[in-house]
Amino acid sequence: MGLRKGGEVLLEAALAVFLIAMVVGQVLGQPVLLGFVTTGSMQPTLEPGDGFVALPTDLAGSVEEGDVVTFRAEEIQGGGLTTHRVVDKTKRGYVTRGDNNPFSDQDGDEPPVADAQVVAVAWQPGGQVIAIPGIGTLVNGVRDSFSWVQQRAASVVGVRSLLGTQGLAYLVLGVSVCAYLIDLVVSGDRDRGRRDTSRDTGTSVRLLIGIFAAAIVLSATATMVAPAGPQEFGVVSAEFDAPGPRVIEQGTTESTQYRLGNGGYVPVVTYFEPATDGIAVEPNETVIPARSSVNATLSLTAPPETGYYRQFVVEHRYLLVLPQSTIRSLYHVHPWLPVVTIDALLGGSFYLLGMIFVDTGRLRSRSRDSLSQFRRLLARLR
Repeated sequence: MGLRKGGEVLLEAALAVFLIAMVVGQVLGQPVLLGFVTTGSMQPTLEPGDGFVALPTDLAGSVEEGDVVTFRAEEIQGGGLTTHRVVDKTKRGYVTRGDNNPFSDQDGDEPPVADAQVVAVAWQPGGQVIAIPGIGTLVNGVRDSFSWVQQRAASVVGVRSLLGTQGLAYLVLGVSVCAYLIDLVVSGDRDRGRRDTSRDTGTSVRLLIGIFAAAIVLSATATMVAPAGPQEFGVVSAEFDAPGPRVIEQGTTESTQYRLGNGGYVPVVTYFEPATDGIAVEPNETVIPARSSVNATLSLTAPPETGYYRQFVVEHRYLLVLPQSTIRSLYHVHPWLPVVTIDALLGGSFYLLGMIFVDTGRLRSRSRDSLSQFRRLLARLR
């Protein structure tokens, strides 16, 4: 493969990874690399469809007044990811407002934004958000296309597993296999009438195995990230106790059963981290076997002052493919470190095994009389 051709392949692969990462980030509710806006609420800072560099909250540090944040809204446009500016900080959370909006979000129905709801902070070198035009428009187009194909495929096959983020991984894998087989057939027909002495024709097996590995990583990440994240519990601190776990006498604590499920075929281990005062889950480290559920204990404490309070606990979930002690050690370094390590283990193992058991190099026609590998396989099956 020449230098120019190699550069083109790398550029195409990088673009594909970027688009998939952006789409998956929107599905998971966690911007990856970049975020974007779809409305004019942040004009003139960000126009509809503009993107921006999204820093994870763990890297961005504490949120300050003036920061542009992406948070999981509860009421704005029916809930979901919203990017607005922090205009004030209160004891109950942040007050946010779009730069183009005359009123704050909290003047409407949106409650104050808690730290657990903030998923990213816009990078503002020199105090200005750097806008990247067209990113949101491009990603929305790709996402809508993927969603349309997933829905049609699910309706034809009758399997709901083709929907969602895991279905996206299946879709990427299926498209890659089809493209690979088509390439083999076309290459065989094209090379039948001429001798090809170049070693640069055909499709790389390494590339195909890499795509398979990426699909496995995508599916594993979705399994760990999608069910996890902040969990909200509303508590009414009242003068007198009332039936149920959500109306609690001020200054006292009540406990209730908290059910944890795992619908997958691989055991998972979960960790719970309180994001506000007055909430705890015991045990905070729990193993959930495959296709089963376990019970934990949720404890809620009502503040001394009466009123309605929102309390958050953050769940982190990991596939139990490493020793539990190893996952625990990685988790204490950083909650995302086990995800990265498990993804590297699964994706890297698949790639290495593929390179061992599959003839590496390129499938190509060396002479006008040779058949494509695909047709050779069909001949053997006959």
